[in-house]
Formats: sequence, C-alpha cells, structure tokens
Amino acid sequence: MYEDDDEEYISRNQLKREAEEAQALGERLVTLKEAEFAALDLPEPLLEAIRAARSIRQHGALRRQRQYIGKLMRKIDIEPIRAALTEREQDRHRDARAFKALEAWRERLLKEDDKALNAWLAEHPESDAATLRDFIDTARNAPNAAARKTASRALFRYLSEQGTA
Repeated sequence: MYEDDDEEYISRNQLKREAEEAQALGERLVTLKEAEFAALDLPEPLLEAIRAARSIRQHGALRRQRQYIGKLMRKIDIEPIRAALTEREQDRHRDARAFKALEAWRERLLKEDDKALNAWLAEHPESDAATLRDFIDTARNAPNAAARKTASRALFRYLSEQGTA
C-alpha cells in the first residue's frame, strides 16, 4: 500500500488539480500576442496547438483544443511560464496605474491654478515651467471642443515624457 519512502505519494485529486491548473495556464497563453511567445520559449507542438486554438470558433472544438493544450502543458515545466505571465500582468497593472496617475495630473493642472503647477514642478523639477504653462493655457483656452481635446492630449504627452524622464 505504501510506496518507497523516496517517492512522494500524489493523490488523484492533486493530479487533477495540477491538470486543471495546466489547462487554465494554457488558456491564458491563447490570449497572448504572437510576439510575446518568443520570451516564453515554448515547445513547437504547444505553439502550434495555441495558434490552432485561436482560429477555432466552434465551442466544442475549442474546448477539445484547450484540453489538448492542457495535456501538452502537463508535459513541460510550467513554473517559468507562470512566472512570466504573472510578471506580464504586473507590468500591465503598473502601466495602467501610471497612465491613470498622469490623467489625474492633467485634470488637476487644467482645473486648479498655480498650486497644481507648483506641485508638478516640485515632483518633476526637470519640467520646463513655461512650456507646461503654455500647454495648460492652450488646453484651457481652446476655441472649441475638438481643439480642447487635441490640446489636452498634447498636455498629456508632455506630462508623460516628463514623468518618465
């Protein structure tokens, strides 16, 4: 009943959980862009299965293809893939937070007076106050909605360049 002490016993439930986890990870791979596969160093059969899954539109066939991807995933070490996908998601979240922070700065600069401008310059001393003031004035005093939108985008681009420098 007991195996050798050298081998660790793995229950059927544990094997099933691992198989489901590998299939879920494979499903996440299907959502990646083609260029992102190069960083993952996936085996060719797995790459072909993922590419095939992208072209399948029928529900049953797609389910079977996902199961096949899960089967292929069980044959490889999934830890590097899991780590790469986690890092990718963290980068995406970090980029989204930075984007929202810049949007908030833009809105603050457009709504508040010199208080917001001074706060920005305190955090980003490399920014040129005169240039920033010009962008803000252009966005505030644009003659119509389209011009305000264009000027607001230009202000955002400038803030983005200064915020990442």
